[in-house]
Amino acid sequence: MREGDSNLLVLTLYVIGITYTFNQMVDSIDDQIKLEFNKSKVEEQLKEQEIQDAIGVSFSLRPMYSIKDPKDLSINIENKSEDIIIYVDWDNCTFLEFDGVSRRVMRETPVDKPAIIRDLAVPQVTSAIVPKTTLKEKISSESVFELDMETRIYKARDQASIANVLKWESSPIRAQKKEFRKFMDRKRNFDFSLNLVLRLASKYVGLAPGRDFPPVCIVNCPFTVRKLPWTYALPWNKRR
Repeated sequence: MREGDSNLLVLTLYVIGITYTFNQMVDSIDDQIKLEFNKSKVEEQLKEQEIQDAIGVSFSLRPMYSIKDPKDLSINIENKSEDIIIYVDWDNCTFLEFDGVSRRVMRETPVDKPAIIRDLAVPQVTSAIVPKTTLKEKISSESVFELDMETRIYKARDQASIANVLKWESSPIRAQKKEFRKFMDRKRNFDFSLNLVLRLASKYVGLAPGRDFPPVCIVNCPFTVRKLPWTYALPWNKRR
């Protein structure tokens, strides 16, 4: 073999090795997603119900999540009023997944470890937000949890999240698998929402049985799930 041919062979093998190593590195990086909260839609709803001066809703979101996350969301509900108490009816709050499936909201109580629920069937205590204060809670969806048969405790499943986009990855329906591949190729997004059920009452009346039961206020909080390119996972990426 001539020296030129030998050098070309070595260079070819080198390029193949580098390409293989690079592809393995990319494959080892977890798929990343971004959650975007449409705050303007919430503000429109509050204005329509003429309660924009009484209620504020926001979420503490990270710049990006693994496609298997988030298991919960950090919600902030502000009572801006001077004389109204806001009651959050957790048992009637729901997550509406991207394919139209409705799931009950689970409030994570401080006494429990993160992402652990002892019983999905237990009624949830209503939270009261007095004037000029903000309620900060972590909430999840009942679809995230499964029962551990040994401990008899509900724990978050690895392949489940509030966004729940992975449910179509292994779907028996071909069209759903196709849509999931489009999402992974960043050719479409998924949307889901949180329906908050709130009750408003004068702080002098409250929820006393038979006395001016507060009207129901439903606020739909929409989210968009976007697939991020793999470069977002690199530690030196300034766009994170």
